[in-house]
Parts: sequence; structure tokens; C-alpha cells
Amino acid sequence: MGKPRQQASPGPASGPGRRSSGGSGRGADVLSLGSFVVLGLPDGMLGTAWPSMRGTFGAPVGDLGLILLLATAGSVLVTAFVGHLIRRLGVAALLTVAFLVAAAGYTGFAVAPGLWLVLATAVLTGAAAGMMDGGLNTAVALTGRQRLLNLLHGAYGIGTALGPLVITAAILTGSWRPAYLALVALDLAVAGFWLRQRRRYGPPAAPDETADASPPDPTAGWSRRRYRAVVAAGMGVFFVYTGLEVGAGQWEASFCRGHLNLSAGATGLATFGYWGALTAVRIGLALAPRPVPPQAVVRWGSAVAVLAAAVIWWQPGTVVTVIGFVVLGGALAGVFPALISLTPVRLGERSAGHVISWQVGAAAAGGAGLSALIGLLISASSLAVLGPTVTVLAVILVVAELILTRLAPIAPAR
Repeated sequence: MGKPRQQASPGPASGPGRRSSGGSGRGADVLSLGSFVVLGLPDGMLGTAWPSMRGTFGAPVGDLGLILLLATAGSVLVTAFVGHLIRRLGVAALLTVAFLVAAAGYTGFAVAPGLWLVLATAVLTGAAAGMMDGGLNTAVALTGRQRLLNLLHGAYGIGTALGPLVITAAILTGSWRPAYLALVALDLAVAGFWLRQRRRYGPPAAPDETADASPPDPTAGWSRRRYRAVVAAGMGVFFVYTGLEVGAGQWEASFCRGHLNLSAGATGLATFGYWGALTAVRIGLALAPRPVPPQAVVRWGSAVAVLAAAVIWWQPGTVVTVIGFVVLGGALAGVFPALISLTPVRLGERSAGHVISWQVGAAAAGGAGLSALIGLLISASSLAVLGPTVTVLAVILVVAELILTRLAPIAPAR
């Protein structure tokens, strides 16, 4: 895990986040935001759909963890190579392939005669998500456009907030399957837009070997051992953070239905509250008149998440417990984009071009792996274990971020 060589910055075909006053730049920005809405939809859909899906297939509640675990296998494998794929293909071509793969995967969900096909195609959906997430996060973060990065994750939050409503509407009309057919249609449409973007602006520009007027490398003078420790610690923070965010979001519906005894409609609204808070805070951070320092977002968001998780564990009442989920979503909202934006600050642009995609891979592993672990704990005990589990994860997140900051301090802005 040595320091990577210089990566080409995103060009017209691969830089939805590049600075541009022309129509191509604005068009690519809008397409990037739309892509993250579609990326977020299935993450918000699955947890809400699962109580009905497992009824269709006769599966135990803990099998949701198996779906997430298999999805992460494809995601982690792909994100290990996203930096190189961006350099060779450009983001537009990469995302065209990603959305086509997603359409194939979710077709399997929609027509599955049994859980076995859902499990088989979950690998495809994970690989697609890895390409989308890693490709766009890397391209935008390297431009230094903090507001666009927050808007990008706000768009993801819109998708995750709409997901439970889409699934709930489908379930109330008779089946969860039409919601996934609609998702397939969206994936195919977005793939077509990215293919058009690629054809209009051509392949990515070749790397300019003479342009090396980049800011000073913050890792200059570091030993290889320290560099590897910082990269590993950063990946650990992403692993735990996403495990907490996705684990709480995916298992909230089952918790509300099976433990709090809410109706299907009330459960959909409760889940919408979690993802809706995630979305609202991200958009608020993007539109704030004065940007909030990303390190403050990480520190305060993690601290509030511990308190909200403790309320879910305590369960003082149904309404307060559901509000605890809403506060947890809002507290976590800004943490992921803030961590992404801090990576070039900690490691420099050269390393960040590759490390961000590794961090996204670690995030995918945490989201799937820790959600699967929660499923195993629920199967071994009961849904009541969700509260203490998310509380422990929130505390670990605070500790992991403190370790990362100790290894690679962020200089205060002047």
C-alpha cells in the first residue's frame, strides 16, 4: 500500500465535478446529482421491502444480511480498481457500464422466483454501486468543490428517502416487485445519458506529464509505515461509519414492524424520516452561506450520533425511539462527504486519486458486513439488539476518528 503515482485529473468525459462555466460542466453536474439519486434508491428500498420480500420467499429475517454481504463482494472488488478505470476510461464510460450492470442486477430482484436469484444478482448490484460511488466521489473530491460534494451526497439522501416511499406504495398496491422494475427502467435511462455524455465530449484526455504544479504533498517526510497507518485508519473510519449508517437504515423497518409493532404505512414513514433527515442536513450543509469546516462536521456529527443511538437503545417510548432514528440520520448526514473532502487534505491529490476509491470500498464492506453482523445478532437473539449495536458502533466511530486525526492532523484553516 505504497504511495500511488500521479493520476490524471478528470477531463471532460470523466469530470462531472470539474470547474466549468460551459453547458457541458453544468450538464455533467446535474447528471451526477441525478445518478446519486438513483444510486440511493435501492439502499432506501431494500430495508423497507425486506419484511414483504422474506414473506414472499419464506426466508428468515436475518437473510437480509446475506444479501448485503454478497453485494459488498462485488463492490469491494470493483472499488479496488476504480482509480485506474477512471484514468483509462473516464467517469462517463465507467458510469455507463455501472448503470447497465445495475439494471441487470435489479431485474433479477424483480423477477426472482426464489431468494437464490436475489442472492446471485446482489453481487452485480454491489459491483455497480461500487463503480458509481467510487467514480463520482473521486472525480468530484479532486476538484475541491465541497458544495458539490455535499450536494452529491444530498442527492443520494433524496434517493434513500424516496426508496421507502416507493416500496411502500408498491406494497400497498399488492407487491414489492413493480418498485424494482421501475428501478431497472431508471438505471437504463441514466446509462443512456452517460453514454451520450461520453460520445459528446470524447474519451478522457491523456495525462499531462509536464503539469506538476500541484500543492505541496502533505505526506512529504512521512515514513512508509506512517502512510500505511493513515490509509488503514481512514479506511477503518469509513468501514465503521457506513456500517452504522446503513445498518441503522436497513434494519429500522424490521425493528419498527417486529419490535415496535408499527403498521406497514407507519414503518414506511418512520424509515423515510431517517433517510429524509440524512438528506435535509446534507443539502443544508451544501447551501449554507458559510461552509462548515469538514472536521467540525465529522466531530460534532459523530458525537450527536452516540446520543441518538443511546436513545434507540433506551427506548423511552415508540415516538421518541422513532425520533431517535431521525436524529441519528441527521447527525450522520455530513460525516461521509466531510471525510471524503478531508482525504486530499490529509494525503495530497496524488494519493487521494486512488485512496478515495479504496475508502469507498471500505465503506461498502462496512455497510454490508456490519449490516450482516447485525442480522446474525438479531437471528441469535431478537430485534431488540439493534439499539445496543448501533450505540457501540457510534462510540467506535468517535474513537476511530480520533485515532485518524492523531495520525494525520488537519491544519486549522487561516
